Amino acid sequence: MAEGLKRRIGLGLLTAYGVGVMVGAGIYVLVGAVVANAGLWAPLSFILAGVIAAPTALSYAEFSSRLPEAAGEAIYVAKGTGLSALGTFVGLAIVFAGTVSAAAVLRGGAGYLTAFVEAIPLNGAIVGLGLGLVLVAVLGALESLALAALFTLVEIIGLALVIWAGFSAPAVSDLAALAPPVWSGVALGAVLAFFAFIGFEDIVNMAEEVKNPTQVLPRAILYSLVIASAVYALGTFAAIRSVPAELLAQSERPLVLVWQAGIGGSVAFLSLIAVTAALNGVLAQIVMAARVLFGLGRRGGHLAVFHHPHRKFGTPVLATVLIGACVIAAALVLPVASLAELTSTVLLSVFVIVNLSLILLKRRTPVAPFCVPMAVPILGLVAAIAALAITFGGLS
Repeated sequence: MAEGLKRRIGLGLLTAYGVGVMVGAGIYVLVGAVVANAGLWAPLSFILAGVIAAPTALSYAEFSSRLPEAAGEAIYVAKGTGLSALGTFVGLAIVFAGTVSAAAVLRGGAGYLTAFVEAIPLNGAIVGLGLGLVLVAVLGALESLALAALFTLVEIIGLALVIWAGFSAPAVSDLAALAPPVWSGVALGAVLAFFAFIGFEDIVNMAEEVKNPTQVLPRAILYSLVIASAVYALGTFAAIRSVPAELLAQSERPLVLVWQAGIGGSVAFLSLIAVTAALNGVLAQIVMAARVLFGLGRRGGHLAVFHHPHRKFGTPVLATVLIGACVIAAALVLPVASLAELTSTVLLSVFVIVNLSLILLKRRTPVAPFCVPMAVPILGLVAAIAALAITFGGLS
């Protein structure tokens, strides 16, 4: 029997980890896309997206209290459906999605860095940043999440400055005389914004390194979702207040327009914030995917080799190194931009299966340390299917 991972993570670091995954580099581009559909009602779209994500987040929260193990989704699906092979498939799908997502973000973050420091070649930046993050992930979960918390703090401070700039600028829209919302646009904006909240599910895979996981995991999931919703809503409100909606909708860097409207001058610090957000996202995905492999290894078979924590560091070193190498290689050689589009589809499909698994499990065993009504996974199932249908329809 392999030794367990070290339980060193508390509620604060775990919540910061969740917030950092959700409030990543995406906010720098998503605001414009949501405004293009919802107009001045874009903040409502983000709030609605948080509400749509909430049932699935609550389903994860209950599962995390029932089964606080690494490879969370794989265990949930196996226990809920009774299909061990389906659980393993879901776990490997999570590993794939996390690896591809991290590769895309690593390449993007390296691109921001080389634009800021022209002397650094792109491939050199990818390898250097990637190896540094892998080293941190190997050294320990506490060290990884502490660095992620620092990255998250930098992100939040940067976004707070942008929000302050937006509220300091002259108002370009009379929000008091706002026309009633076009609900079709608000709804489509909410579907787009929903993808901003993908990330809360990563929290459950830290279960075996969390103190008192049956209480801490559900709280961290819910706290991070609420904080991310507030940040997105405030950031979007500051944007529509300070910049005309049509300009936001056309811009690939809408928050730069907000800063220039309120403060003016150089926006170089936003590039550094974007690099920080990218590093945070990559580190979070490497840590998460390695824990999934570690958890899958508990079942034996070919994956058993990954279920061995390092005696000194207490981390799944082999899984971490493998995931890190795949992330760096994919960022260097694969068309990660197109592959990354698959990650949302994979994760939404997992959400469908996880909600269905909880429905089945609750019918057999209704009591749990953290228990939600049966309506919650049903709503989560419907919301995930609807978002998945729209994704396949090409509207996302």
